[in-house]
Amino acid sequence: MQLQVTNSPFNENQAELLNQLLPTLTPSQQVWLSGYLSALSVQGNQGSSVQAVSAAPAVVVESATAASQQASREVTVLFGSQTGNCQRLAVSLSRKLEEQGFKVTVSAMNSFKPNGLKKTENLLLLVSTHGEGEPPDNARAFHEFLYSKRAPQLPGLRFSVLALGDTSYEFFCQTGKDFDQKLEELGAQRLSPRVDCDLDYDEPVAEWFGQVISSLNGAQNTAGIANAAVQAAESAESLESGFSRNHPFHAEVLENLNLNGRGSDRETRHLELSLAGSNITFEPGDSLGVYPENHPQLVEEIIAAMGWDANERVPLNKKGAEGTLQEALLRHYEITVLTKPLLEQAATLNSAPALKDLLASGREQELKEYIQGRDLLDLMQDYGPWNAPASIFVTILRKLPARLYSIASSYNANPDEVHFTVRAVRYESHGRERYGVCSVHCAERVQPGATLPVYIQNNPNFKLPADSSVPVIMIGPGTGVAPFRSFLEEREEQGAEGPSWLFYGDRHFVTDFLYQTDWQRMLKDGVLSRLDVAFSRDTEEKVYVQHRILEQSKELYRWLQEGAHIYVCGDEKHMAHDVHSALLTVIQEEGGLSAEAAAAYLETLQQEQRYQRDVY
Repeated sequence: MQLQVTNSPFNENQAELLNQLLPTLTPSQQVWLSGYLSALSVQGNQGSSVQAVSAAPAVVVESATAASQQASREVTVLFGSQTGNCQRLAVSLSRKLEEQGFKVTVSAMNSFKPNGLKKTENLLLLVSTHGEGEPPDNARAFHEFLYSKRAPQLPGLRFSVLALGDTSYEFFCQTGKDFDQKLEELGAQRLSPRVDCDLDYDEPVAEWFGQVISSLNGAQNTAGIANAAVQAAESAESLESGFSRNHPFHAEVLENLNLNGRGSDRETRHLELSLAGSNITFEPGDSLGVYPENHPQLVEEIIAAMGWDANERVPLNKKGAEGTLQEALLRHYEITVLTKPLLEQAATLNSAPALKDLLASGREQELKEYIQGRDLLDLMQDYGPWNAPASIFVTILRKLPARLYSIASSYNANPDEVHFTVRAVRYESHGRERYGVCSVHCAERVQPGATLPVYIQNNPNFKLPADSSVPVIMIGPGTGVAPFRSFLEEREEQGAEGPSWLFYGDRHFVTDFLYQTDWQRMLKDGVLSRLDVAFSRDTEEKVYVQHRILEQSKELYRWLQEGAHIYVCGDEKHMAHDVHSALLTVIQEEGGLSAEAAAAYLETLQQEQRYQRDVY
């Protein structure tokens, strides 16, 4: 960026010299110069020129020391992450801070001793929100501490919060908001305002990080540094393959099978994709990001309802790419989910007062009820007329996000392939048939030979123990069993000697026993040591996996005492809570512990990464 004389206190000659010098400086030279000028200011040498560098050696030494002191300020970066996004960002952003001369400590929130906050000067928090406004597993203890009576006053702390979330959820970025508010209440000062990020978070993350760097060291040109940090996180995802969330690989579909038997009221697809030529690898516990297409019928109905031309050229993204309206609605924009931010923007394109009335203060519950189970077609039909052409309307829509699925195969067992499991979602709402975007795309419109845009999302918080002799307990009803197919395939390749125990549940044994032949073979071969199943609709009284856990209470507790790792995957809203409660009961009763001691026992397992969850 060129310095403009009209916008600066420098004369033309000074501006020319600065424009020649500044673009050539490295980040470390920028930090040094910032410290040098600060030292001159403190000493009252505002009139000194840059020539003072060679004319006054003593000042140079003192200034360099000041710069060094400034650059060595300690920054603590804490992350709370369920799927790994905040962790990847925290690590890559910390590296950029270190390049700026800061001494950085990076830690998961559950590995940080909260009493250390009193000694912390600069704190950066990166945290996602899980479920209904809840902290991710590795942020729960830190969250509870800050909201407890033990939390200290923190007048000497400077902080900033980056919150990741999803605007389609009611409690968008709630955990980040909680941390931001509580630290302020405890007397801490903000380095920069909290930034709340939706699913497409690259730009707001770069903006937040640029503001943080500016506050920490006064750097004037932070945009490049911030963007480089976000790109570093992206490259960490892609490893050596060159493919990532923003640059997916188009994988050929090799198999697409229905895992449910004839007569089932469910349709669960097992897809096998080729990764040949991509250099993509993954580990058990990682997820596959899949970019789907919206249902063509819904796209056609939206275009017809608005009287638009399907071939009109419209923006496909914020970077200037264009395509047809049909392509935009099919592959680039989300059209099946309504959010409050979307309705607020839509109200600016609407001349009728009804939509603005719905958004008015005091009608929050009515708004929540309207949003639930409706899509863009409903909004267009319910609140016309609209005053914007298609080229303007699409710009208020959110980017169509990828769907994440637990990988159901081991790369070592199936080189150059990746398998995943998806249950087709179909339901009726407000008088119309509705579809799960990705699940029905995979079930109805993806055949062998077709391609799917995919990428790997590494999940460092859902990993097999490094020592394959360690016992593992896996709890995964329904499609939650998918990653455990990956786990057991991997352990088979390793020749693992440690025992393994799988709890699986679904509705009916005959029609809904996903991967039944795999489990039977693994039991026969000794890869799987134990299998407990629960089929809730086969008995008069519904039986779920948590009931099987309680039935095997003594044996399960013995495994825990012998060092077993527990893994839970599947529904967060009900199953994960029920399983958690069952585990607490087992620990309390078999260990002879109080409820508080049992909770502490399970918390310790989480801190030691012996209790890991991939729940959604």
